[in-house]
Amino acid sequence: MTAQAWIYRFGDVEVEPAAHRIARSGTELGVEPKAFAVLVALLERSGDALERDELLDRVWGHRHVTPGVLNRVVTQLRKVLGDDAEHPRYIQTLHSLGYRFIGDVQRVAVAPPPAAAPAHAEAAADVRALPAPASKRRIRFALAAAAALTIAAVAWTERNATRTRPPASIAILPFTSLSSSQDDGYFVEGLALEMHDALAGVEGLTVAAQMAPTPANRGVDAKTLGARLGVASVLDVGVRREGARLRINARLSDTATGYTLWSHTYDREMSGVFATQSDIANEVVQSLLGTLPGRSEALTRRLTPTQNATAYEAYLKGLQQLQQADVGSHADSAIGFFSEALAADAGFARAQAGICRSERGRFEALRDADAFTRARAACLRAEAMDPTLGEVNLALAELHRARGEWSEAVEYYAKVRGDPALAPDVYVGMAKTQAAQGRQDLALADFEHALALRPSDGSIHAEIGYQQYLAGHIAEATASYRKAVELNPDEADWWSSLGGLYLTVGDRDNASKAFERSIAIQPNDAVLSNYGELKYEVGDYAAAAALFRRAIALEAGDFLVWGSLADALQALPATAAQARESFLRAADMAERYVALKPDDAKALSALGWYRANLGESAKARELVSRSEALGTERAEVARHNAQTLAALGDIDEARKRVEAALAAGLARSRIETDPVLRRFAAADKAGEEAAR
Repeated sequence: MTAQAWIYRFGDVEVEPAAHRIARSGTELGVEPKAFAVLVALLERSGDALERDELLDRVWGHRHVTPGVLNRVVTQLRKVLGDDAEHPRYIQTLHSLGYRFIGDVQRVAVAPPPAAAPAHAEAAADVRALPAPASKRRIRFALAAAAALTIAAVAWTERNATRTRPPASIAILPFTSLSSSQDDGYFVEGLALEMHDALAGVEGLTVAAQMAPTPANRGVDAKTLGARLGVASVLDVGVRREGARLRINARLSDTATGYTLWSHTYDREMSGVFATQSDIANEVVQSLLGTLPGRSEALTRRLTPTQNATAYEAYLKGLQQLQQADVGSHADSAIGFFSEALAADAGFARAQAGICRSERGRFEALRDADAFTRARAACLRAEAMDPTLGEVNLALAELHRARGEWSEAVEYYAKVRGDPALAPDVYVGMAKTQAAQGRQDLALADFEHALALRPSDGSIHAEIGYQQYLAGHIAEATASYRKAVELNPDEADWWSSLGGLYLTVGDRDNASKAFERSIAIQPNDAVLSNYGELKYEVGDYAAAAALFRRAIALEAGDFLVWGSLADALQALPATAAQARESFLRAADMAERYVALKPDDAKALSALGWYRANLGESAKARELVSRSEALGTERAEVARHNAQTLAALGDIDEARKRVEAALAAGLARSRIETDPVLRRFAAADKAGEEAAR
């Protein structure tokens, strides 16, 4: 039997507890959840004196807060209600005791909702549509086995200002470093990441995607953020380090009203960072969810992965670097910090898992075979330290997925699925695992689960875009990357990938703009090599070679860039003799990579091209067959194989591959501007003219 619901009316005010609604003269008013709960408690006992301890125990759990928070919310209620503490009409202060509601209250029963319609009755449905690069290096993001995945588009609608805001929901603003040192900046960003993951692991609390520490995400008022992210509260933290001391200012704000729900300043030794993080997390949870036995202890355990403050600081810096989309240079930096953490605490399992994740990222993004060997060793050490830790099992799952060991990956993902903080990563990893095996429906469902948990996370849209690219759905992939950069406009790698997609379809103007945007953010190896591809296509081979060399100087681990450098050198008579050395380097690196990833069709076809240029015709033909047998990345594979067969003198077979590449969506300009293949485009044009 359902309990009777009531509406309370006094003066020109109406309060409906069940709907969490308060209105004055018909205009709805916003108050923070705790203030509303205090008002309801006073109305339920109208005329009675409620002691401070009784209110604190009922609304906050009493033991975790100071009496001052009650004074603050009562002040807020008086302001909203138009009441006066000196001459109260509604809330009377009973000094040294508590409060009493003294207004004339009318209590009106709320009519029960109508009975549910029969199952066969028509009903309105909230239906979300669920629909079903490519140069040598255009799209470089989380390389997966290239299975044919048909993801037409993931329909996703930003809910913005009309989005329903769960009352227990929060966005963690990028923590602000009040120090001038860049190292302090890394440390503070790491603190924010740890806080985000800890709160994301609290059952019943909805946490928005991690916000990048960009100017666009700083200095935004709480109301604006609430509308943009669909959350009821935001946490804003500033950190200043002075020698061995930390001063941390934390504030939790309500996004409906802009009011401060809670704030506190902590002034402690660096060794007290664990306690400070735990105190802040517990205050947030207490304010939004109340007291629950065991929750505080769980948060403290999550936020204290080591007892060594030096190790923790280095780990936080590594964690911050690991979050960067530019895997190459940031992976090396992350590994350095994680190694420092392990030097201070040899049993720090999460730091060891961080090394595994960093090296696995290098393997996937840069096709670096040596990185896989290092990743596997790091993961095994982490598992020996703590086989139950979620971060360790997630790292192992990602390692097996990267190698194409699907059943092992699924086994490790299953161990982590119950951890709310890691669930979005698990769903994305499972989606990529399913996609690589051709299970498109399951992949799409897992991506949808990930988006439901982090709807404003640009990295998920980028992951979806990469899978769409692998399947040859360039228009859909472009739309996904556009969404990613809309959500995170300061991610250089995503702009670079978007430019690569534009270049794939021959849109050089938009490609150039995207590359220039990426370079303005951070001129990393990915965008420099992509820009080199654009220069190569327009025939500026010297500029292309210079860009490829700059990319290699930043990150020498990607064989595709070495191959691109060889192509650019070979295209100019003055540098053609230098190409062989680059082809040898590319072939050696590619051989070691495909030994680990034999299902990467584009890598096999690129290796065939290298072998053809090195005079190894039999090996080149074998690689053509192997790459085509996989049936993935058809446009790029056909283009590479057309080059290979043309170099071997097999013109008829080369022509067939050119036709296959065009049929698979390759822009004709890619053929017309290629020094090896342009003869086919010219022949086709001559044939068309003759036919006319």
